[in-house]
Amino acid sequence: MTRSITPIVGVPACARVIEGHPFNVVGEKYIAAVAEAAGCLPLLIPSLPVPLDLEVVLGAVDGLLVTGSPSNVHPARYQGEASRPGTLHDEQRDATTLPLIAAAIARGMPVFAICRGHQELNVTLGGTLFQHVQELPGRLDHRAPEGEPIAVKYGPAHKVTVTPGGLLARLTGLTEFEVNSLHSQAIDRVAPGLAVEAVAPDGTIEAVTAPDAPGLVIAVQWHPEWRALENPVSMRLFEAFGEAARQYASRPRRG
Repeated sequence: MTRSITPIVGVPACARVIEGHPFNVVGEKYIAAVAEAAGCLPLLIPSLPVPLDLEVVLGAVDGLLVTGSPSNVHPARYQGEASRPGTLHDEQRDATTLPLIAAAIARGMPVFAICRGHQELNVTLGGTLFQHVQELPGRLDHRAPEGEPIAVKYGPAHKVTVTPGGLLARLTGLTEFEVNSLHSQAIDRVAPGLAVEAVAPDGTIEAVTAPDAPGLVIAVQWHPEWRALENPVSMRLFEAFGEAARQYASRPRRG
């Protein structure tokens, strides 16, 4: 039996405490991009103290979108140095997303990872991260400008150079384009199985794919979900992800 419904995309949530109460939250811009740019139905996946069963979760969705977040991947996940005091972490999310990413890839399910998700993908597959890339010699300050309106923070910040012959080059038809930049963590050692698809002028890795994965796996360090409908590159990314989710959804179901 095949499925002819709109693909369902799982979007893992961040765990937050608001006025003393635990919440699970996802930025609306990600949900809207899944619905409007990818043409899929977003389904929020909670990050609970005891993670939900992976097989049950992935059995309910046709793709996985891993979002950005103000929090950093905990350095214990990649044997990094201890974080500085005051660093925001979300270990419930780490415990949910990292196994989810690995299991989704193994299933051949399409995965699209953004900002923190880009970093989570690298950590999941055995890579490491810089915690403060702006402090490295010769690197740009990739953080958002403080005190500016949101539209300025998410405005174009720098160009990326696209790897010739890679998936991103085939999707966009471009050799370079401008992206926004709102991060401090960045990929250090690239995980085995990942291919670099784009870099910033300072060499910071801006996009990766998993060429040998059974399904589409793409991750970007910038935020294509921001006003995705207005950006041709963002639209190509979400359209490709949505099409991969449709193909996954149309596969014969077992059982």
